[in-house]
Amino acid sequence: MALFSSDTKKKTAKVPAVRRGMLHPEDGRIANVLKNPWFSEKALIGTENGVYVFEVPPAVTKHDVMNAIEKTYKVNPVKVNIVNLPAKKKSLRTKRGVGTRARRHKAYVYLKKGDTIAFT
Repeated sequence: MALFSSDTKKKTAKVPAVRRGMLHPEDGRIANVLKNPWFSEKALIGTENGVYVFEVPPAVTKHDVMNAIEKTYKVNPVKVNIVNLPAKKKSLRTKRGVGTRARRHKAYVYLKKGDTIAFT
């Protein structure tokens, strides 16, 4: 019976593969992950506590953002949260009436105490 045999198979160490949707850290596309820093009043208050906010593309994962922060700013983030902001209806004050503002995505990057990111 193979299920209850005492034979132990040697397990080979697998090289961790990049999951579907993730960008490899050495990939050149990692530079396109962080579009812009997000400068709002709430985001600027968060920088005092080590929380930085970035605009990111819709298909980006948390691991992609972590790799981009490490490569770009040479800082290891503790955690990353991604938020989807819905599209908004806005008045155009014209004959057309109402338009739609695009939906956006932002990433909250949490750093260790004492680590900072300098925007130049």
